[in-house]
Amino acid sequence: MDHSQPASMQDVARAAGVSPQTVSRVANGSNAVRPETRQRVEAAMEKLGYRPNYAARALKHGRFKDIGVVLFSMLSYGNARILGGIAQAANDSGYAITMQFIGRNHERTLEAAVERMKQLPVDGVIVVMEEHVPDFDTFQPPKELPVVIISEDPANHCPTIDSDQYGCSTAIVDYLLSKGHKTVYHIAGPSSSRAAESRARGWHDTLDQLGLRIPPTYMGDWDADSGYQAGLVLAHDPDCTAIYAANDQMAYGAMLGLQAGGRRVPEDVSVIGVDDSLVGTVPRLALTTMRMRFNDVGSEAFFMAKRMCEGAKVPAGVKTVIPAELVERGSVRDISV
Repeated sequence: MDHSQPASMQDVARAAGVSPQTVSRVANGSNAVRPETRQRVEAAMEKLGYRPNYAARALKHGRFKDIGVVLFSMLSYGNARILGGIAQAANDSGYAITMQFIGRNHERTLEAAVERMKQLPVDGVIVVMEEHVPDFDTFQPPKELPVVIISEDPANHCPTIDSDQYGCSTAIVDYLLSKGHKTVYHIAGPSSSRAAESRARGWHDTLDQLGLRIPPTYMGDWDADSGYQAGLVLAHDPDCTAIYAANDQMAYGAMLGLQAGGRRVPEDVSVIGVDDSLVGTVPRLALTTMRMRFNDVGSEAFFMAKRMCEGAKVPAGVKTVIPAELVERGSVRDISV
């Protein structure tokens, strides 16, 4: 065999002592192959470096069995966990995923991202909508390429799914008020983040609807240092007895800032975060948080896209919301008793 040329299906068939049709069945995931034969064919594929012709497979079966995933960033905890949920569900279903980043040098619109995905061998697209884009309300997905958007806001032309960003904030504020606090201070995430905006809106609306004082918002950037700086400032505000930070990193930073400023947590100030992202990172973790089920968001988004790729109708404008879970530890004190 000429090793300068890629291995063919016939090469694998000869090496495994089977017919090319059997190699084709193995490559296409057919169950009509005996396990020992499958193992022999797969061993020959690996030895020869054979790669199935996915374009031919798509022509035959109508699908590539690959879902495109568009991300703004891999740096955030939530995005990494969402991607993990998508990847696990895809693997369990015999699918692959193709990732694409919307970098600062790209046109940051849904249309541009999906157009780039159309050039790749994917059956559908999941967009993790971390930031604002100008065409969110006007975007029309191509008829031949199903699109699912991970966004709390419903889209006019695509199904959407997300964690309950707004609802987690209302639950946090209600929880802190039930502990006797007269109001709740908020350390928000960056203004470019859709999740941060929803969390801040839930905090503000809940206090406003109850007629309670709404303290100034402290703007953070998701990192612990920004929480620390806010904690240092709030340590000198005697009216501050409860802080809701929009993620756990900022909440943990705020706890350290408060302590550096002479306030104790939770004796003087209660602190709560969101995500439950510090487990296994911070020893003896005392931070009470609202756990977001990002893995479930990712896996549900994948199965939604898969159903659409297989011909099922998922109505546009339908929003699926995955609720958060309160995890009580030791950073909130009940001052009502």
